[in-house]
Amino acid sequence: MNPVLEVKNLSVIYKTDMETVYAVNDISFSLEKGKTLGLVGETGAGKTTTALSILGLLPERTGQITSGRIVFEDAVLNELSRRELERIRGHRISMIFQDPMTALNPVLTVGDQIAEALELHNEEHLNKWAIEKKVEETLEMVGIPKERKNEYPHQFSGGMRQRVVIAIALVCNPGLLIADEPTTALDVTIQAQILTMICDLQRKYGTSVIMITHDLGVVAETCDQVAIVYAGEIVEYGSLLDIFGGGSHHPYTEGLFGSIPSLTGHAKRLQPIEGLLPDPTDLPAGCKFSPRCKYCTQLCRQKQPPIREQNGHQIRCHYTPDSRTITADAGTARKEDLE
Repeated sequence: MNPVLEVKNLSVIYKTDMETVYAVNDISFSLEKGKTLGLVGETGAGKTTTALSILGLLPERTGQITSGRIVFEDAVLNELSRRELERIRGHRISMIFQDPMTALNPVLTVGDQIAEALELHNEEHLNKWAIEKKVEETLEMVGIPKERKNEYPHQFSGGMRQRVVIAIALVCNPGLLIADEPTTALDVTIQAQILTMICDLQRKYGTSVIMITHDLGVVAETCDQVAIVYAGEIVEYGSLLDIFGGGSHHPYTEGLFGSIPSLTGHAKRLQPIEGLLPDPTDLPAGCKFSPRCKYCTQLCRQKQPPIREQNGHQIRCHYTPDSRTITADAGTARKEDLE
């Protein structure tokens, strides 16, 4: 089966007169129809920049795709003109933005904002009454009474506003939905409702989904494939079973799981990942995770690790778990490894 979306060797920078931010560095992944891919990583890892690159929403003056191809169905998105991209964006590809407070226009009713997407992409040539009916159906689909279509965003709770944002994203039945941390700032009960709703709508319409999150619990509930992102790179990529089923992992992935409290068995102290993400204007040589990795050796600091593939599961690391040794200092590496 041909993938709905294929991202090949994508690199993105933000360039100003003062400095250059290397936000995304040679990322590649694909997504099949009806499946969900989770992009997982800390804040600042490059997840949202990847999504904005797909949609062509990078800042015009500073954001720039320096290499790579983004292929959606039969179109190379980063080679399309602005007008051609606008026919796809909001219609065949939609995005649930992270903050519903800033994603909604405070001076327009929620019904008008949902209708706007239909009016801009009215391929079915719907008249005014048909558009109104579609708006009401979409509101009901996301759990909002149709009678509230003439109300304004400030009259809704945070969870209800997020439902409106989802309604705007889904009203044109897109083939690809990008959800950028759709449960941020929502309480746990509302989070569960929103995720269940997205999964139900995906099964109903066969929509492909990119789920951007830092929450591994969200990934476990919603995703088929998982890409672990660190400092603009995918350091581990595989199926949900590959990531959550034990076995070989990248040290960063190990750190993410070590930071999760256990709900079963004996209580244990959490093991947070020491340090911070590297400065994206001055990325370290070699492995980008080496300053924070307890297994780091001289080889890691000097040479960029290749992608190792085992039965479709990809890891960007020099060493397998069996060959890693915990180092207190710089560590050692064989001369032939450094060449």
